[in-house]
Amino acid sequence: MIKTRGAIVNNASNMGGVALPGVAPYVAARHAVVNLTRATALEVAEQGVRVNAITTGGVDTPLARTSMLTSDEAVAQISATHPVNRIARPEESALFVTFLLSDDASFITGAALAIDGGSTTR
Repeated sequence: MIKTRGAIVNNASNMGGVALPGVAPYVAARHAVVNLTRATALEVAEQGVRVNAITTGGVDTPLARTSMLTSDEAVAQISATHPVNRIARPEESALFVTFLLSDDASFITGAALAIDGGSTTR
């Protein structure tokens, strides 16, 4: 990365900035990703490498459909945790990651950016 002056985008979760009971190991892991992002950004900034994280809310992926989005009721419950009252489409996260990896984001580093339908604003 230093040779190419590249950019890194880590995938955290909105649990990287907030916490819920019953999922402490997951919350700890997501917090670790966010703070690893920040520390690494500081370590490589002078070499021209940018490091950011995205913190997503519910995303409608095939894995989510086999674990937490297994019914219409589950989708509705998770959608209700987002002020926009829906879960994200994968391409919504992908487009933001593409931006963060582009030269248009050349002044963004060390950030944990929410793509969570407003769920962490509550």
